[in-house]
Amino acid sequence: MVITVKPLHPLFAGEVSGVDLRQPVDAATLAEIVRASDRFAVLVFPEQALDDARQIAFSGLFGPLETTRRQLRPDQPLRLDAHMSDVSNLDEKSRLLPATDSRRMGNIGNQLWHTDSTFKRIPARYSLLSAHVIPTAGGNTEFADMRAAYDALPQAKRDELEGLVAIHSIYHSRATVGFTDFTEAERAALPPVPQTLVRLHPGSGRKSLYLASHASEIEGMPLPEGRMLLLDLMEHATQRQFVYTHRWRVGDLVMWDNRCTMHRARSYNMAETRDMRRTTVSDGVSSLDRRQMSIRVAQPAMV
Repeated sequence: MVITVKPLHPLFAGEVSGVDLRQPVDAATLAEIVRASDRFAVLVFPEQALDDARQIAFSGLFGPLETTRRQLRPDQPLRLDAHMSDVSNLDEKSRLLPATDSRRMGNIGNQLWHTDSTFKRIPARYSLLSAHVIPTAGGNTEFADMRAAYDALPQAKRDELEGLVAIHSIYHSRATVGFTDFTEAERAALPPVPQTLVRLHPGSGRKSLYLASHASEIEGMPLPEGRMLLLDLMEHATQRQFVYTHRWRVGDLVMWDNRCTMHRARSYNMAETRDMRRTTVSDGVSSLDRRQMSIRVAQPAMV
């Protein structure tokens, strides 16, 4: 099976045709998809209409899947399989969440620019989000190309960023929108973690900024200076020339590479249903381990 990819943006993002993800995907097609992802970073698969089992099966071809952190809230039963993140405004009985529900307030944080799971020691490699029900307006998702953003920095700034490490925490990002309702179990399970600020994307060989609203400070840097550096980089990386906006259609599956993109949801009328379901592929090791691996590979052999 040969896929084709139509560019959706001058820098990144492409729409894939020639594959039906409701059918088994062979190794050759899977390799093509990975190569396309390495090039485009965001892949749109239209008219797939995957059920949960097929989405989980396809996502699992790329590596081990994360399980939702909502398992840490036994007072909030899951609506979906634990290997899916429920990025919707629905409760476990598919009713609209009330305005005071912590799940709804927590999801508002998804409207901040972020990269999935940087608040975990082992972050995410790919995310795959499928549209089951969409509102009549709004609810788009924006993506930023962090490789292009890195390339556009002056060389002096790139040199300044090399080797820096940021501390990431979901409590930091959610606090910026006024949400602090975390249980002791959640806080114990998800302590702040370090992630490298610049990483080498293995598939393309390009360097990428590694940012998120979860990043709260820079190791070894005074807090005000570190936060201003992060804010400046976020502002730079989300200029319109680096951003693709996806306008959802029912049946879309969008796959993105968290190692070289940021994204954010946009607002919509919360009185309407928005049913989106995400599977997330783990990167296997921390970004700091990846950096050390890259350094070892780059070093010339001793003779």
